[in-house]
Amino acid sequence: MENSHGKTINHGLSSLPLMAMKEIPMPGNGALEVTALVKESGKVTGYQLSNGRVLSKEEGVALARQGGIKGVGISERDGNEYLKSIPDGTEGNNLSNLSSVSQEDLQHHK
Repeated sequence: MENSHGKTINHGLSSLPLMAMKEIPMPGNGALEVTALVKESGKVTGYQLSNGRVLSKEEGVALARQGGIKGVGISERDGNEYLKSIPDGTEGNNLSNLSSVSQEDLQHHK
């Protein structure tokens, strides 16, 4: 990323993974965290948030854009947008390292 003077700004983060992101929204006050991935047949279909709310991938991307989810950026693959952890040098908080739940598991807890 460059500032208005053309100087590269790194903020202590690796720039290569950041370049792979489409956008990095600024989280607002009270922004939630992703605590689990919702998966069906091994594919991520949504996100569970720190308040227990479950969102589809599309809803998660929309909420992140509004500043409602912290620690994530938005990436795109094959025209589909999804959330990705902002690299900070800590592996434990990467979305890929979170536990996963199935839609079926979530329906049994209602």
